[in-house]
Amino acid sequence: MVYNKAQPILYILIVCFMFSCKKTRQLPIYNPSDFNPKLVDISLHEKNTNHTVADFELINQNGITITQDDYKDKIYVVDFFFTRCPTICPIMTSNMVKLQNLLFEYDDIMFLSLSVTPEIDSIAVLKKYAIEKGVIDSKWNITTGDKKHIYELARKSFFAVVEQGDGGLQDFIHTPNFILIDKKRQIRGIYDGTNDKDMIRLEKDIDILIH
Repeated sequence: MVYNKAQPILYILIVCFMFSCKKTRQLPIYNPSDFNPKLVDISLHEKNTNHTVADFELINQNGITITQDDYKDKIYVVDFFFTRCPTICPIMTSNMVKLQNLLFEYDDIMFLSLSVTPEIDSIAVLKKYAIEKGVIDSKWNITTGDKKHIYELARKSFFAVVEQGDGGLQDFIHTPNFILIDKKRQIRGIYDGTNDKDMIRLEKDIDILIH
């Protein structure tokens, strides 16, 4: 057998190429300055590093208090909605249900929805909504709570609400955004919850965080 000095070098190049091809795409880490200023509290307009989601205290569809502790070491998707919304919310909820069912077996994946009309969306209303839509309680908390607290979360943590509205049927105070949060409470992605292509992108990005 003739020894070829180029063989080890060729082998190293092939291995390096294989590993580079398999290298996982890295997701960005979003900060307040990355969002439309209309969605961000003025106190955070210039913040461009180290943003994490604040602690929260909400009430879910079963009347149980939900805090950040319930999402500790979890990857989760957040949205803002209201049960009487006749336009984007039904589409968003339908897409979240599909995502919930797709990722049901992953214990470290959860979902969180916050009502922007908490004075209307009582626990009883949310429970009825959750049953009708196919919400799985162990995976997804549909929440109400103190309106000031919810809007502060929206404006200072998740950046998904423009301003407080009157809660009417045409009250478009929230975005269709789904916000992806990692286990360090950082924002890793923003997706249009009414857009099929964005939903596919969200599925892929969740898979990146899982692995």
